Amino acid sequence: MSYADYINLAINGLVEGLIIALPALALTLVYGLARFPNAATGDIVAAGGYAGLAAHHFSGSVLAAGVAGAAGGAAASLLAFVLAFRPVIRRSVITLLLTSIGVGFVIRAALGVAFGHDPKAFDLPLERAWRFGEISIAPADLSLAALTLSTLLLVFAMLYATPLGRALRAIADDPDLARVSGIRRGRCMLAMWTIAGVVCGIAGTVVGMRTVVYPDAGWNMLLPAFAAAVVGGLGNPLGAVMGALLLGLLQELSTPFVGFVYKIALGYVFMMIVLLLRPRGLFNRPQGVR
Repeated sequence: MSYADYINLAINGLVEGLIIALPALALTLVYGLARFPNAATGDIVAAGGYAGLAAHHFSGSVLAAGVAGAAGGAAASLLAFVLAFRPVIRRSVITLLLTSIGVGFVIRAALGVAFGHDPKAFDLPLERAWRFGEISIAPADLSLAALTLSTLLLVFAMLYATPLGRALRAIADDPDLARVSGIRRGRCMLAMWTIAGVVCGIAGTVVGMRTVVYPDAGWNMLLPAFAAAVVGGLGNPLGAVMGALLLGLLQELSTPFVGFVYKIALGYVFMMIVLLLRPRGLFNRPQGVR
């Protein structure tokens, strides 16, 4: 393979990493405040994808699809929190994890009943790739990467430049101190689940536009997102994004050596190596979202 082939793979890896970063960020936000890995994250991604697909079908607008995907993800996340997670939020991590697995099955089954199990695609116009010598860039991938990056920047701006973000980070750092300081944990939890849902919904819309939408699409996104969050350090938003970018690059650049099928497994090998050498992750800050 030529150097141009590796550059093309690296570009694809960065785009894939940015997409993985969205559910990885949602996972780490929930872990930072609620202290459990939300296994329903992927299914909320799928719910957002179907919401975006429906809006695009009726309006033909990509912007409407993105807004609807964000709204659909937020609605699914809030419903899951209010109906399933809030009643058991002070239980053990195992209880919350099992609850999230059950919530994921319910969302997946509901999507299958409502929309069927056949893959559905966005009706998007075909565009010729931009070529710079032997290097090619798909305009659609560039647009989706820009949307994903904008979403990430907005979330980080909220976390580090707003009163809500400071409250969320305070609860993640020390829940008892935050409570005696007058921070309302209930409202912050609602805000956090909404933000996580919005991020997942946009991820589902982006994944649907890049590939197809089907009920199990979110489950397939959950595994690399979880690996990215663990590599970066569970509870660290910036670490989750960096872990996703590393994972995307590693998977794509390894394709010529291990093939398309096994490149996904390589990501989990990388995760296990990181856990053996740095159990808290490469970029972890131990107290969660800061």
